[in-house]
Amino acid sequence: MKWSAPVHVAGSGIISSIGNTYDECLQALRESKHGIRALTSLASVHKQKLPVGEVNLTHAELAARAELKKPVTRTAMLGLLAAREALKNSGLKENSRWRKGLVSSTTVGGMDRSEIFFPAYLNDSSSGNLADVIHHGCGATTDIIAQHLGLDDFNATINTACSSSANAIIYGARLIRHGLLDVVVAGGTDALTKFTINGFKSLMILDDEPCRPFDAARKGLNLGEGAGYVVLVSDKVLNEEGLQPKALVSGFANTNDAYHQTASSPEGRGSYEAMEKTLAMANLKPEQISYINLHGTGTANNDLSEGTAVKRLFADKLPPVSSTKAFTGHTLGASGGIEAVFSIMAITHQCVFPNLRFQSPIPEINIHPQQHFEERTIQHVMSNSFGFGGSCSSIIFSKTPLTR
Repeated sequence: MKWSAPVHVAGSGIISSIGNTYDECLQALRESKHGIRALTSLASVHKQKLPVGEVNLTHAELAARAELKKPVTRTAMLGLLAAREALKNSGLKENSRWRKGLVSSTTVGGMDRSEIFFPAYLNDSSSGNLADVIHHGCGATTDIIAQHLGLDDFNATINTACSSSANAIIYGARLIRHGLLDVVVAGGTDALTKFTINGFKSLMILDDEPCRPFDAARKGLNLGEGAGYVVLVSDKVLNEEGLQPKALVSGFANTNDAYHQTASSPEGRGSYEAMEKTLAMANLKPEQISYINLHGTGTANNDLSEGTAVKRLFADKLPPVSSTKAFTGHTLGASGGIEAVFSIMAITHQCVFPNLRFQSPIPEINIHPQQHFEERTIQHVMSNSFGFGGSCSSIIFSKTPLTR
């Protein structure tokens, strides 16, 4: 059933390998400029070899942009920059009286600082500064962002692997819908770490070249880092503050594939049900969706599973589809937030984004993703985020009606 209490997107912010701001990322998408390059920032055996989507700023540069006296965890700094931009973009007054909260997601938390600390510490327990590891936990990332932005009425941390920040947005929307908060900053942030790279390498799902989502010859994903957040507000806040809405959160669902810890079911049970329930909540038919931002990791299993579910649900009414992970890499806990921002861009600027490096369709599903940046009429965008553990989430963002 359709919601009775609208949840509006008033602002969005992003930092990724294709840009340090919303405008920079939009320009890169327009020009089909991806951010996949050989790893440079970590002291890893994969340095200068493995393609990743790195944010082109050092720890010190991130700290300076975030107006911090010294660097904290990279994950927290990325998140702080994107969330701050989202608030600024919303036009919400800093001293507003509204009940404000933060729902943030991450999978690596402060692991980047811990990786620096522990090798020396294990050799000599008197070396190193324990202050470098006090923010290791995922919740500490949320706390840092909330404290610096004054989001002190409520905060929560979500970790459901690659669907984390989609679920953060879903939770934030629920908090507003049920009148518990008036403003929620929701999304996610993740930084590259050696642990993550080595873990995915052990799963044998990393591509040694820039990834090719939904291509028949795909070999795996490229990891990335970044952050994406949206500012969700109630009808009352929107009207009394005179904010300009960017989109409506018109539908969402979270399901579980219940198939395998790190693989999706071949028939895409969880992803099909998530998309189907999202359409039902939004009171929309498949043919009313203008664009699908696919989860599209570039792995053999994920793309076939998601594609099978998409074909089953949309049949011959498939709208333009693409995976923007070909631009940014797979940013794990941040991916749903980053791709939510891209979905809102598609609505705001009435456009769809290309699926880079696609050449041949997967034979079993024969889906031909969008090949070029294109301006076109966009009313409803579906954004998919499917994670390890079978957590499958879809959100529909809709263009705000001229009259409400």
